Amino acid sequence: MTSAAATGIPASEIAQAVRGLIEGDGTIRIEGAAGLEEATERHISFFHNPKYSIHLEKTKAGAILLSNNTNGLLLPSGKTLIRVPNPPMAFAQVLALFERRQLHHPAPGIHPQAVVSPQANIGPGAAIGPLTVVEEGAHIGAGSVLYSGCYIGARVRIGENCLVYPNVVLREDTQLGARVVVQPGAVLGSDGYGFATQGGTHHKIPQIGKVVVEDDVEIGANVTIDRATTGETRIGAGTKIDNLVHIAHNVHIGKNCLIVAQVGISGSTRIGDQVTLAGQAGIVGHITIGDGAVIGAQAGVIGDVEPGAVLWGTPARPHRETMKLQAIFGKLPEIYDALKALKKKFL
Repeated sequence: MTSAAATGIPASEIAQAVRGLIEGDGTIRIEGAAGLEEATERHISFFHNPKYSIHLEKTKAGAILLSNNTNGLLLPSGKTLIRVPNPPMAFAQVLALFERRQLHHPAPGIHPQAVVSPQANIGPGAAIGPLTVVEEGAHIGAGSVLYSGCYIGARVRIGENCLVYPNVVLREDTQLGARVVVQPGAVLGSDGYGFATQGGTHHKIPQIGKVVVEDDVEIGANVTIDRATTGETRIGAGTKIDNLVHIAHNVHIGKNCLIVAQVGISGSTRIGDQVTLAGQAGIVGHITIGDGAVIGAQAGVIGDVEPGAVLWGTPARPHRETMKLQAIFGKLPEIYDALKALKKKFL
């Protein structure tokens, strides 16, 4: 649940922001956003899934975002309704309105307790928080914000209007595009896990590549993305990475992918565009996952994946095949008892 200043935002202004058609009182002031069950008359909520129609009927929300097609639904009376093509997307836009009122980014400029190399380039309107270190040759784009306690290594390039939250490490030569968000504790550009073994001893392979993150990527808390051995580890534009994900050296991830918490991707794997990797999926190295593939939670992927494939299980198999196997596994005790009885009868 979110809340805003007591003055709130007029419902008509919200409707305009989401390009919706308002029904009811556009003058009511909305002070926050919440789910249908938690909302009060001061909140706006949204309805999208018919499964929750009972909550729509009983909600106390003052305003509701919903689609143009609500035939057969019992709509609550006395509410301000805002009709939009995509209620979840419109709700995200509303949350952004309130977020801008709630967030207090560091003020533009360099905090007195920050340590910034004279050879660093700080763009107009950028903010450098206390105890953040910016090394020689780094470039911080216009309007970007670095919260407290960050380390920005030599020759790092951060694009315009990025948000780098506290205690993030961007090691040398890492590149962020525009509008990238890096949540607290993430480490980009740490050494890849590379060792050569000789005579039973493991010798470190120097990691001299870099990490490149394209525009509009979001990187969750405590994510680690290793620098390439040579060349680059690359994250494509629009990709969203959840917390506690590990991406190894020389991995290339395409555009607009969704990578959920605790995924691990081994070195030199290539992942296409619009791929979804669900929670705790493990991906071996040196394989290719095609565009639009979906890898289920806790799947273990050990070979190439064709575009559009839906895999699940360990080792990962087509989803339907895995479901059949799961059904059979559940019957194994019964099958075992039957075989044992047959053996006793005939042998």
